[in-house]
Amino acid sequence: QVQLVESGGGLVQPGGSLRLSCVASGHFFVTYDMGWYRQAPGKQRELVAGITREGNTNYVESVRGRFTISRDNAQNAKNTIYLQMNSLKPEDAAIYYCHIVISSHDYWGQGTQVTVSS
Repeated sequence: QVQLVESGGGLVQPGGSLRLSCVASGHFFVTYDMGWYRQAPGKQRELVAGITREGNTNYVESVRGRFTISRDNAQNAKNTIYLQMNSLKPEDAAIYYCHIVISSHDYWGQGTQVTVSS
């Protein structure tokens, strides 16, 4: 059984920062590709940032240079990822979801709300 638990969302003013965390629980023997998605009201879910098992990262253009995805490098926590979000804008407001693919199965967290407002 795979579970993803996100945390770190909240209310922040424009220009502020937040750090999201995602812990994948289960019996893992390897490191998996993981990512952060977001979905704003009335919009489709989009990939915000991804990190491969090798540590390669990719970002949607709108967050490049402001957001950083990283992985916990502790031996027993390699399927824990973070999303450091700086210089937040109102258009970054959304529910952020953690995602992992294991044996062709998609797993999602419950989501964490990010609100950017003055």
